Parts: sequence; structure tokens; C-alpha cells
Amino acid sequence: MDVTERLSFFASLYRVDQNAELGMWLLYLTIVGLSILVYKLGFAQKLPLGKSIVIYLFLIVGCTVLTFLGIFLPVAEGLVVAALILIIYKVRLNNEKKKGNV
Repeated sequence: MDVTERLSFFASLYRVDQNAELGMWLLYLTIVGLSILVYKLGFAQKLPLGKSIVIYLFLIVGCTVLTFLGIFLPVAEGLVVAALILIIYKVRLNNEKKKGNV
């Protein structure tokens, strides 16, 4: 069985099998960006600057593990789906608030 057949979408898109260093950095940045987006859309609260920095540092460190899992598992793809669901939720919530205030 060929390894390229088992790669996740983003890992094969970034050609992790051919250019491992650049591909892994791109996969890592994608996972970090999507994780921050999902956090901001679904879970973020107003916190002091110090606590926010600590949360983002832990999020970035945790994404390192997710990147290694994301080579063969659909980690980034799951984050895309979560981000889309949260975006739809936020848009509908804002529309409902506008209808209620008018």
C-alpha cells in the first residue's frame, strides 16, 4: 500500500510526502489558523491579556500534536467543518438579534 493514498486532504494538498519540511509547516499553520478561528467563534470570552496569551500559547503547542495526527487523520478537515458550522450559527444568531431589535 502506498503512503500517498493514506494522506489526509490537506497533507496531500501540501505534498507532505514529497517536501516534508515545507508541507509540515503549511499543515501546522493551517491547523493553528483553523483552531484559532474555531476557538474565537465558539469558545472565546473576554479575558485579561495575560490569560489570553496563555490560552493561545497552549493552543499553539497543542496544534503541534494535532499536526502529526493530521498527516493521516482528517484533523484540518474537521476544523474546517467546525468553523463552517460556527460561522453559520453566528450569522443566524446576528440575523435573529437584528429581527428582534427592529
